[in-house]
Amino acid sequence: MRLYQLEDLTSDNIAAITALFNEMELAGAMEGIYWLPCPHDLLSDTQKEHTDECGPHCMAVEIDGGTLRLELLVRARNKLRCECVAYASAELRAHMIQYIDDMLTDLNIYV
Repeated sequence: MRLYQLEDLTSDNIAAITALFNEMELAGAMEGIYWLPCPHDLLSDTQKEHTDECGPHCMAVEIDGGTLRLELLVRARNKLRCECVAYASAELRAHMIQYIDDMLTDLNIYV
C-alpha cells in the first residue's frame, strides 16, 4: 500500500487531530479510521463517471498510537471493487498531502 505517514505524534497531537476529524464528521465505522473526501475536480475521468454509482470517492486516514497514515488509494465508499478504485494521480496525491500538512499547521502541530 502506498501511503503518507507521520510518526511520533504526541497524545495531545492525536487528540487534536481526532477531535477535528470527528467535528468534521469524517469518522469511519472502525475506530481510528477517517475518510477524507477527494475534490471532484481532481478525480480521474473514470472516478468522475462513477460518482453517482460508487461515490463519494475518499482517501482513508488511519490513526494508530502516535502515527497518522494517509492511504494514497482513492476508494469508492459505495463499492468495494470497481475500476474507479485506484491510486491517486500525482495532482490529487499532492493536494491531499498538502491538505494534511495544512491541517497540522492550523492545529500548531509540527512534525
